Amino acid sequence: MLSPPISRLERVDLTATRDAIRYRRTDASSEMEKCVEIAQSARCEHVFLTPMFAQARTVAAEPLNRQRRLGGLAVSVKDLFDIGGQITTAGSVLLSGNLPAAQDCLAVARLKAAGGAVIGRTNMVEFAFSGVGINPHFGTPANAADPGEARVPGGSSSGAAVSVATGAAFIGLGSDTGGSIRIPAALNGIVGFKNTARLVPTAGAVPLSTTLDTVCALTLSVSDAILAHEILATRTVTKSAAPLCAYRLAVARTMMQDGLDATVSSAWQRTLELLRAHGASVEEIALSELGELPAINASGGFSAAESFAWHRQLLAQNPASYDPRVALRIGRGASMSASEYLDLIHARRDWILRMTMRLRGFDAVLSPTVPIVAPPIAALAPGAPRDEAFFAVNSQLLRNTSVVNMLDGCAISIPCHARDELPVGLMVWHGEMRDDTVLNVALQVERLLGKN
Repeated sequence: MLSPPISRLERVDLTATRDAIRYRRTDASSEMEKCVEIAQSARCEHVFLTPMFAQARTVAAEPLNRQRRLGGLAVSVKDLFDIGGQITTAGSVLLSGNLPAAQDCLAVARLKAAGGAVIGRTNMVEFAFSGVGINPHFGTPANAADPGEARVPGGSSSGAAVSVATGAAFIGLGSDTGGSIRIPAALNGIVGFKNTARLVPTAGAVPLSTTLDTVCALTLSVSDAILAHEILATRTVTKSAAPLCAYRLAVARTMMQDGLDATVSSAWQRTLELLRAHGASVEEIALSELGELPAINASGGFSAAESFAWHRQLLAQNPASYDPRVALRIGRGASMSASEYLDLIHARRDWILRMTMRLRGFDAVLSPTVPIVAPPIAALAPGAPRDEAFFAVNSQLLRNTSVVNMLDGCAISIPCHARDELPVGLMVWHGEMRDDTVLNVALQVERLLGKN
């Protein structure tokens, strides 16, 4: 039976810690020392590519930050985002010779303005192109949930997730193109919210897919996710006091429940039963449009085409310096013609319209975030003998989450596993600009799960 060293629910989240600072029950400097100690421990091996402990301590000690929204508390930044004076490498050795960024990207600047103390730049999948979390250049952070075996952290925001799950940071700034926030959230037993993409600027981040990229964050709780989103998007989430029974929820029969492993299946069924037992309206629907996605993306999809456009010169000049698995996926974009790319744009637009009509009348959709628990790193480590297993797992991890990116929608993953189980995520999702409803439903579900 699994016995994690620290349960997510046993730690005090950012919202409660910030309140404690305001009422002087603790202070940001003391909380920062706790985070730095964890960040320097074996639990965070390979998590921080660039530690920023001294700078974070200075921010935490600033008295004015006590009244700011993040209270001088630790946040981590995925190595995808510009921080003024530092080189953004996107988890790759290829960009290490670039000039330092002239200024913070908007997402980082907004976190800092809100009193966030950047504790370090976090490791990631090279160029954000995988849901597994392995990085052959800088090492792979081990999943925070299992002290007995090194399991994959999920990607591409691997270090961001582990920084939050271990307690080294309260917010992990990351990105989500096909699930890169929600997959590591599910596998590490924390919360990951993917907002509607247009709500947070992507400027100052190395792109994977300009169509699908989303800037968002990992947190310990839904309340923290709302706080982080409000800061990153410079907007206020409309809160609702409506009980869970006031929402009409859908469950897709097509694809999203296929191939669940025993742990995920058990947690998923148990969660649905719990919701229904407490009066939630949960209706299974066919949602057959999900079955069309393989054909729509048959030519390679947006990530392959748009990443190849960005990488084509770098890939031609330095092919051996790439993670071979990443290079293979980028290279698939070379064969997509302009007409195929335009067809993909039109097919997506039509698919979104039909999905929107199908989901009309539902407040949110529920599904397992990913169909499997985190596999051991050793089984998927770099090397040709394991490539087939790696790509199979990568496909499994991305299957459910990538639906929401294709929909231009919003989604949150919240933990729904029992304490003695490996982490399992419940995904609450819908189409574009339904962020507030999704967050309000997630708040209600999280409270219910926390009582059981």
